Amino acid sequence: MDELYHGQPFGRLENNHVIIDYLTEAGPRIVRFVPKALGENLLAETPDYELPSPYGPFHLRGGHRLWHAPESSARTYVPDDSGVVVDVVEGGVRLTYDEPHTGIRKELHLTLQPDAPVAHLVHRFTNTNLWSVELAPWAITQMRMGGTAVFPQNTEAIDPEGLQANRHLVLWQYSRWDDPRLVLGEEAIEIVTQPIAAPFKMGYFNRVGWVEYRYKDVVFRKEFTPQPDRPHVDMNCNTETYTNDRHIELETLGPLVTLAPGETVEHVERWTLSN
Repeated sequence: MDELYHGQPFGRLENNHVIIDYLTEAGPRIVRFVPKALGENLLAETPDYELPSPYGPFHLRGGHRLWHAPESSARTYVPDDSGVVVDVVEGGVRLTYDEPHTGIRKELHLTLQPDAPVAHLVHRFTNTNLWSVELAPWAITQMRMGGTAVFPQNTEAIDPEGLQANRHLVLWQYSRWDDPRLVLGEEAIEIVTQPIAAPFKMGYFNRVGWVEYRYKDVVFRKEFTPQPDRPHVDMNCNTETYTNDRHIELETLGPLVTLAPGETVEHVERWTLSN
């Protein structure tokens, strides 16, 4: 691999199963997740992809990033082109970024299990302002095209009599029910990536606690802990996905919280590979 990731310096975690690269100046961002048996980066690489903000362009770059919801250009698309602090910790690294304009400190604590294709990600958001801030942790992973994203559905009753609604599906204003990428199933909803430029986004409350991306003969899974008794953004979503002709995103969200000055909230994911 190149010494730079599209012009950006990076560090690496590695075992016999997988390579994980992270940026050392921009981000925090994980930019490569490469199963050694496959030899391809499962994460999308989008170095030219920009979003406009009041402070200048936000560069997605590709891979995995930390945002905080609810989404708006002024709070969500704050440029993060430099300023990351890298600390080596046991089994991995901690990436820290003090976000200007919002007063939120972002931390990504990434560790790789030494003998298995298993990574643990702890996303931390700390309020460094002198006033309280309401936010929801948001962990977004851009996957490469060519695979299928799988979103498990709750099929069990959530009340003793089985009379209450047990699932819902949320669409954004640009999404269409007849989008050919959307496959509705009883056990799971699938998004089959296709070279369609029109964006599609959906969300729901995931009570199962995982999402998957199936690419060739590899299954990439993100696991997290659902918290159904707490409020969530976007009409009560803890799982979302966005896709176009460049990538597809697997997104998990923690509950909406109000952080007093100095308070921290965490959102934890576990990444695994299987065949």
